[in-house]
Amino acid sequence: MATPHHSRRRPRPSDIRPRFYVVAVDAAGNVSAASAPVTVTTADPPAAGACPVGYVTSDWSTGFTATITITNTGTSTLTGWTLGFAFPSTGQQVGQGWSATYRQTGTAVTATNLSYNGTLAPGASTSFGFNGTHTGSNPRPTTFTLNGSPCTVS
Repeated sequence: MATPHHSRRRPRPSDIRPRFYVVAVDAAGNVSAASAPVTVTTADPPAAGACPVGYVTSDWSTGFTATITITNTGTSTLTGWTLGFAFPSTGQQVGQGWSATYRQTGTAVTATNLSYNGTLAPGASTSFGFNGTHTGSNPRPTTFTLNGSPCTVS
């Protein structure tokens, strides 16, 4: 009688799909039943530093103009972008801007592309800016993220 032979291969990283379950615990310590599993697929992260950011200001008494340039030094086209940064001072505020949509909550700022500048091919860059106010000092932001990935400041 022949013995069956089973062949198993190791899963490739692309075959692995993380699965998550949610279990809740209430104030009395009662544990809920687990939720149905959710399987997720993640994309490869962009290369670190694939988005150098230039940030230049022209300051006067309690105001300034900031010009920001982002460059796609990655190997794939960037379709849609959001640049995030935080002002070092609570007295810094974004005012009227151009070539992006700006949102500020406290010191955190995001700038999101407009329809005409949202696609950046490898090697391409775009510039945008805003007029802002400050309360006596205008230190420049030191960290930026592009679509959530850290950028280098040039």
